Amino acid sequence: MYLGLDLGTSSLKAMLIDDGQTVIASADAALSVARPHHGWSEQNPADWIDACRIAVGRLAERHPGELAAVKGIGLSGHMHGATILDKEGAVLRPCILWNDTRSHVEAAQLDDDPRFRAITGNIVFPGFTAPKLVWVKKNEPEIFGKVGKVLLPKDYLRYWLTGEYISEMSDSAGTSWLDTAKRDWSDELLAATDLSRAQMPALVEGSEVGGTLKSALAAEWGMTGPVVVAGGAGDNAASACGMGTVADGAAFVSLGTSGVLFAANDRYRPKPESAVHAFCHALPGTWHQMGVILSATDTLNWYAKITDKSPAELSTEVGDTLQAPGDVTFLPYLSGERTPHNDAAIRGAFIGLAHESDRPAMTRAVMEGVAFALRDNLEALRSAGTELSRITAIGGGSRSRYWLKAVATALNLPIDIPADGDFGAAFGAARLGMLAATGGDPLAVCTPPKTAETVEPETAHKAAFEEAYQRYRALYPAIRAVMKA
Repeated sequence: MYLGLDLGTSSLKAMLIDDGQTVIASADAALSVARPHHGWSEQNPADWIDACRIAVGRLAERHPGELAAVKGIGLSGHMHGATILDKEGAVLRPCILWNDTRSHVEAAQLDDDPRFRAITGNIVFPGFTAPKLVWVKKNEPEIFGKVGKVLLPKDYLRYWLTGEYISEMSDSAGTSWLDTAKRDWSDELLAATDLSRAQMPALVEGSEVGGTLKSALAAEWGMTGPVVVAGGAGDNAASACGMGTVADGAAFVSLGTSGVLFAANDRYRPKPESAVHAFCHALPGTWHQMGVILSATDTLNWYAKITDKSPAELSTEVGDTLQAPGDVTFLPYLSGERTPHNDAAIRGAFIGLAHESDRPAMTRAVMEGVAFALRDNLEALRSAGTELSRITAIGGGSRSRYWLKAVATALNLPIDIPADGDFGAAFGAARLGMLAATGGDPLAVCTPPKTAETVEPETAHKAAFEEAYQRYRALYPAIRAVMKA
C-alpha cells in the first residue's frame, strides 16, 4: 500500500492506494486561512499537523489492515508558502501563503535584478517565496535574524513526519531561489536576499526517497515496516503525475481555487516575459510550463456568497447548453492576476450590466471570465513555444458541464474528462510514494486515466466567444488605467 498526502489550502487529503494503483480509501480534514490585513493570507503550520493526524487517523480507524501495509508516502502541497523555522526547528511566524500579495514591492525589486529571471527562468511574482523573506527582513527583522530554515508547506509536513529538512525540484522551482536548468539552489540568488544554502532544505527528485517516517508515527498509525517518504511535488506537478501528464506535450487544465493550464516538457523552455511559469517537473530530467490565474472556482464561490446560493445551485441554474456570451463581461482578478499580467494590484469587475442582467447572465459571465483568463494563459504558452492539441480537465469546476463547454470553446481545444476516479494531487503523491518505495519506472507508473468523454468546442459559438474574448482583453488595460488614476 502507498499513501498520498495532499496539503491543500482548504483541506488536507490522505489517499491510500494498493500496488495496482486502485484507490482503497481517502479521508480529509478541513483547514482555514487567516487574512489579518488586506492582501495577507496565512496559515498556522501546527494546523497542518493536526489535519494530517485527523485524516490519516481516520484511515487507520477504517482500514487498519491496509494502513499496516504502507511502504511509501508521497507528499503534495500548495506552493510558494514561506514556513520560517529557527535553528531548533520551531516555527517563528504563521506561514505566508501562495496567494498573499503583501510582498509585491519586494517582488518587483528582485525582478528588476536581471539575475533572477536569467537563473530561475521566471518572473519574481509576489506570491513566490523569496520576496516574502525580503518582506520579513524589512518588516520583522527580529524574526529574520533567527531564520534557521525556510521550508515550503509540504516540506514542513515532511519535517514533522521524518525529522529531516528536504525538498524537491518542482516545489522549489517556485521560490525564486532555484537554478531551474541545473535543478539546484542558486547561491547567487540566495545571497541576493541575504540567505544561504545552509538555510535551505536538501534537494531530491520527486520520485526519490526524501526521508523515512518516524517510528513513533508509524506505530501511532499501525504501520509495520519501514516507510519511506518520497520527495513529492508541488500541487500542480503532483496533479500532473496523477493525470499522467508527464510526456512532452501532454497538458491539463485545473479548475480549482486557482486555475492552471499545465503542459509537460522534455526540456527547459523559459520565457519569463510571458509570465508563464517554467518549472522543474517532479520526475527526473523533465520540466513543465504553466500559466496560472489566481481565482478560478474562487470566483464562483465569491459570487455564490453574494447571491446567497451555492455554487452548485448557480451551475444548475445555467444548465448544460452553452450560450453565446452576452453583454456582461467579468474580469476574475479578485486577488490580482499572475499570467499574463503579473499584477498584484488589479482587481475584478463586472462590465456591461443592464436591467436585464439577471443572476444566470452574471453566472455565465463569471464562468466565461475564467475561460477567457485561461485563454490568456494558452496564448502565453504559445508565445513560449508550446502548442497544445487537447487538454484534460481536473478540479472541482470541471464538474460543471457548462463551464467545461465555455473553456473548450474559448480555447478552441477539445477537453477530455477522465473516467470516474480521483486523479488529482493526492493520487499523484501516492504514485510518487510508490516510485520511491519500489524504484519503478516513472512512465510505467504515471499513466493517464481512461477518457470517459470529450467536450468539443462548440463551433456555432466560436465567433461569438472570440469577439467576447477580444472585448475581455481590451478591458484589462482600461481597468488598470482607472485603478492607477
